[in-house]
Amino acid sequence: MKRLSREDLKGKGQTVLGIIDPKEFGYTLLHEHVLCDIRHPDWKSMEQVGRDIKLADYWPINYGEYLAPGNFQFDERELAVDEIKKMKEDGGKTVVDLSCGGLKPDPEGLAYVAKQTGTHIVMGCGHYVDEYQDKKNANRSIDSFAEEMISQVYEGAWGTDIRAGMIGEIGCQTPWTDLEKKVMAGAVIAMNETGAALNIHPGRDEDQPQEVADFLLKKNVDMSRVIISHIDRTIFDDDKLFKLADTGCVIEFDLFGMENSYYKWNEEVDLPNDAVRLQDIRRLIERGHINQIAMSQDICYRSRLRKFGGHGYGHIFRNVVPYMRRRGFTEKEIKTLLVDNPKRLLTFV
Repeated sequence: MKRLSREDLKGKGQTVLGIIDPKEFGYTLLHEHVLCDIRHPDWKSMEQVGRDIKLADYWPINYGEYLAPGNFQFDERELAVDEIKKMKEDGGKTVVDLSCGGLKPDPEGLAYVAKQTGTHIVMGCGHYVDEYQDKKNANRSIDSFAEEMISQVYEGAWGTDIRAGMIGEIGCQTPWTDLEKKVMAGAVIAMNETGAALNIHPGRDEDQPQEVADFLLKKNVDMSRVIISHIDRTIFDDDKLFKLADTGCVIEFDLFGMENSYYKWNEEVDLPNDAVRLQDIRRLIERGHINQIAMSQDICYRSRLRKFGGHGYGHIFRNVVPYMRRRGFTEKEIKTLLVDNPKRLLTFV
């Protein structure tokens, strides 16, 4: 298959089924996982509790009463088809799957789901946090990571001819490791070469998003093309939030639907609910940052799928948008957050 160039993609979007006019994206979820395996490497030898979730197990699993490694496996294509169909019925049109290196990406599976559901699926590329990466990556150069990501956009990813439409989610943690910094530096090169946007998974520390933003600013990155994810589990201070927004990056609130305070990945954190997320978004809008805000759900637990009693991919469209209207968000603001901002970020420059 022909290797694409920047000119081939400029002004267009790229899904797992090919290049499209960005006007086709419509209502979009910018950060989800449709097919992946996000189990911690240490959990894969354990009994895979949590694959089939009974009603009596739903709350104990979500509240961390016991470890359920199977809850983090998204490897059933037909289940994904059913769940994405429900999202489409709720009004969603496009899903960005950011299951990159270390999370067992399945490009061919995503293409299958897109065909079966009639939705647009955009695939990310690159690598997740250090401990999930292939051990061979430790000895790789920045340029090798850059060329890999460029190839994933221009030629195909993970041994297929299915191309990525975004870079990320590039994994970081606290403290930020040397390997993760190399991957990030490679992602900057790939971003500049391809014109794709960059999505970042920051470490679970309130100062780490700013650390990454400062790293990118020193490299003269176009921060309007940088999305920093998971802010709703990371920053709980307005001064820090506004300082990050002032870098020009996109602030992503992507845990919509997680209504309980318990956060299994960092028990020191008290998660907000959807109402508090919208209050944070409102404060950013009032400060002039509406074009720098993204909303999504980052679904990567089976217990969040509708089959197992969860809210599903359509939650934002089915529940949150009506709530926004009741809380005074205008139709223009809703469209900016869920259509216009994603369209800009998914359009190659």
